[in-house]
Amino acid sequence: MEFRVLGPVEVRRDGHRAALSGAKLHTVLAALLLAREEVVSDERLCRLLWGWAPPTTVSAQLYTYVSRLRKILGDGATIDRKPPGYAMCVGPATFDLREFERLAFDGREALVAEDFEKAADLLRDALARWNGQPFANASEYLADAEAPRLLEARAVTLEHRIDADLALGRHQQITGELTGLVAEFPLRERIRCQLMTALCRSGRQADAIHLYHHGRAVLAEELGVNPGEELQAAYRALLDGTLDRQPRSAAAPSRAGARPPAPPPPAGTPAMLPPDTVDFTGRRLELELLCRALAPAGPGAARPRRVLVTGMAGLGKTALAVHAAHRCRQYFPDGQLYADLRSPDGTPRHPARVLHRLLRALGPVEDVPDADDLDRLTHLYRERTRGRQLLIVLDNAAGSAQLGSLLPNTPEPAVLVTGRTALPTVAGAHTVALAPLAQPDALELLAAAAGPARLAAAPGAAASIVEHCAGLPLALRIAGTRIAARPLSPPDRLARRLADPLTRLRELHSGELDVHASLLTSWRALEPEVRTVFPALAALGSRPFPAADAATALELAETAAERLLEALADAALLEVSGADEAGQPCYLFHPLVRLFALSLEEGARHRAAAPNITGG
Repeated sequence: MEFRVLGPVEVRRDGHRAALSGAKLHTVLAALLLAREEVVSDERLCRLLWGWAPPTTVSAQLYTYVSRLRKILGDGATIDRKPPGYAMCVGPATFDLREFERLAFDGREALVAEDFEKAADLLRDALARWNGQPFANASEYLADAEAPRLLEARAVTLEHRIDADLALGRHQQITGELTGLVAEFPLRERIRCQLMTALCRSGRQADAIHLYHHGRAVLAEELGVNPGEELQAAYRALLDGTLDRQPRSAAAPSRAGARPPAPPPPAGTPAMLPPDTVDFTGRRLELELLCRALAPAGPGAARPRRVLVTGMAGLGKTALAVHAAHRCRQYFPDGQLYADLRSPDGTPRHPARVLHRLLRALGPVEDVPDADDLDRLTHLYRERTRGRQLLIVLDNAAGSAQLGSLLPNTPEPAVLVTGRTALPTVAGAHTVALAPLAQPDALELLAAAAGPARLAAAPGAAASIVEHCAGLPLALRIAGTRIAARPLSPPDRLARRLADPLTRLRELHSGELDVHASLLTSWRALEPEVRTVFPALAALGSRPFPAADAATALELAETAAERLLEALADAALLEVSGADEAGQPCYLFHPLVRLFALSLEEGARHRAAAPNITGG
């Protein structure tokens, strides 16, 4: 059986389309497919089907649509009722979106490895999975919610395929295609740069110059902005004659497919990255985004490479950043720098001390000023990083003030920052916001830490542990480590201990890994007023809530409550989860964060009830 959403929503069996009638039925099928075996709540299905004006018979109609789907799909897929919604498993059936993502990822891997022929073939195969506008026969609400991200993924894959074709010297063959793409995507500066490159290599410099000026006028008229750094750099390269350089020979890999080993870095080249995670799993899309943002911009371009990874404590920001940094080392022959911007107790490190350590890795130690002279340290740091192909990983950033002196002032060094909040100091950064892992990736991470054989013998316990860890990689890593460390204790024992919400956080502790301690650092960094109200919000439950409900619980004005909620969202202790019927934002606790808040509330009650004993 074959499922398609990259165009009209379709089901095919033995090459023939199954008879699905009506936009509503296509919408339910597409929503269940997109969830990848996760539960789609009745509330979400309702929004995707009817928007904000659902009928009074919502439950009955949803049941009817699901029943019809079950009958049409037969044994090709299973749809289970799992409160508060439904989940669908398609088993070994083909799903065009899954195939597209797999081929696009493998193509990007080949592109990074400079196997351009393989990359072009894989990326072309990925694009061939498309058959028109996604969700063309589903509801407008589903299309509005889901189509933009898929269209963006297609456009990015198209850019990658064109990069591979340019690297193979196919500029003349793709000039016509690129001309049409610039007309289709007039605001995508990278495609315009690619067409400028193809034109210049074909001896059409005047057309390339006209293309730049046309793009500049479009950006000014449509968005009121100037061209970005990548497009401006391409134009400068066009004027100074470096844009028309032919691609370096893309020699095919050996028949065994092995690439020659990279030459060792010169003596004295800094290599400060922590060890890579050997069993790194999941985060394929996020890893793709990071590698793309860190990759060189192309011939003659000199755009700054600034990347920010954000998310709540325990989501694996550091592991992802370090893994991406190791994957992209070939782009940075001048070395890789790494600094943890927090002390072991969670307090922010002073930027002067961070600079002092980085400078000792960058050059002669005797020239490094004292660790308390921030101005001289900053000046020397920017001198030593200027013009060098360096990767600088700044981990656990506490805020914008801490980062100001740590950012180079030239585009050649790339900077990868991790932090729990958005950081406006990193201007023009590509921001990758992490979410909890989906169930399949969470199970894969747990198996990597515990050992696949241990979990294969107890699939029910594994599913229960994954559910209790709520997609938090730190919690999954701890659970897996505990299972691996106790070979005679079955996973069911840990699953039972995690089932109790009152003791769950205490169980999620192993050595230096501790979910409670990780969240405590975020809580302690809050302003006193926000820190005080945070525990009381746990009483609002596990469902999304608006500021009005928080105002009632805290006995505050709604505007004051919303200000506090936004501060907690900025600190990644609350998530912004859609809007209510009035269009007001709703907020949501991650399950483990809510347990943490409840533990703080319980601790406060115990302290208040304890006898006040004073010395005489």
